[in-house]
Amino acid sequence: QVWMDAGTQIFFSYAICLGCLTALGSYNKYHNNCYRDCVALCFLNSGTSFVAGFAIFSILGFMAGEQGVPIAEVAESGPGLAFIAYPRAVVMLPFSPLWACFFFLMVVLLGLDSQFVCVESLVTALVDMYPTIFRKKNRRETLILLVSVLSYLVGLVMLTEGGMYVFQLFDYYAASGMCLLFVAIFETLCIAWVYGAERFYDNIEDMIGYRPWPIIKYCWLFITPAVCMATFLFSLIKYTPLTYNKKYVYPWWGDTLGWLLALSSMVCIPLWIVYKLFTIKGSLRERLHQLTCPLEDLPSMPGTGQPLPSTRAGLLTLTELESHC
Repeated sequence: QVWMDAGTQIFFSYAICLGCLTALGSYNKYHNNCYRDCVALCFLNSGTSFVAGFAIFSILGFMAGEQGVPIAEVAESGPGLAFIAYPRAVVMLPFSPLWACFFFLMVVLLGLDSQFVCVESLVTALVDMYPTIFRKKNRRETLILLVSVLSYLVGLVMLTEGGMYVFQLFDYYAASGMCLLFVAIFETLCIAWVYGAERFYDNIEDMIGYRPWPIIKYCWLFITPAVCMATFLFSLIKYTPLTYNKKYVYPWWGDTLGWLLALSSMVCIPLWIVYKLFTIKGSLRERLHQLTCPLEDLPSMPGTGQPLPSTRAGLLTLTELESHC
């Protein structure tokens, strides 16, 4: 269970399969060294988490010793850790009001930073899928405002008296690692086996000028799909109904609503596959061939054979890249 939780936490920590890295990376120049950026991100993120672990467990260990209880009983992970356990620890520090201000300012900045990236990933995806609608004057800004207002209104539900129960429902099901693992399985299989690991390697080499470490290709092909699949199946086998504060057990309709929230993100991929299979012409074999075979590895300028401009405006959109062999 610990390894399963650690594996799913990696997805949230690195923002994998959330679309955030893809959206931010789409603004880079074409020949940006994405391989170097990925390695640096891994070391910086893991190093920060490792150092932060000392601060977290030193405080929790101190509080467990003061209260004479096991460290697991000091506080649960999530909101209880951030808004109950840590404020208690801050009160014990010298100049506690100052440290309390710093702590909650950090929490606010972390929340804003996360929301910036999440909203950007959603807006970028919508703009790229429907460029004729949103790539007009003030359309993108209007879309950002609409997404922000809708998110704010949905968030108000979690500020009510029973809002924590709603928050836990979303956190446990809609934003669970199980959903991300499901997306990761499809993503790795599509890139490594449908698009082709070797073709993907050629794309990266064209961008950065050299081929990355060969072991990465075998991770795409075998290791990553196997690990994600095993973790996903283990999550299903070890599934336990949601509880709040280890006391309140959600009713059956609460768990049903939670599973509907989880499935709302997981079924999008198979539903889109079925939709595309039924909307294009040809036999079943021709349809599969059209949907799984790209026209060419990289788009080029007409008549020059040179890559398209390295600005975002010069890149083909997702809709324009739907090609057929």
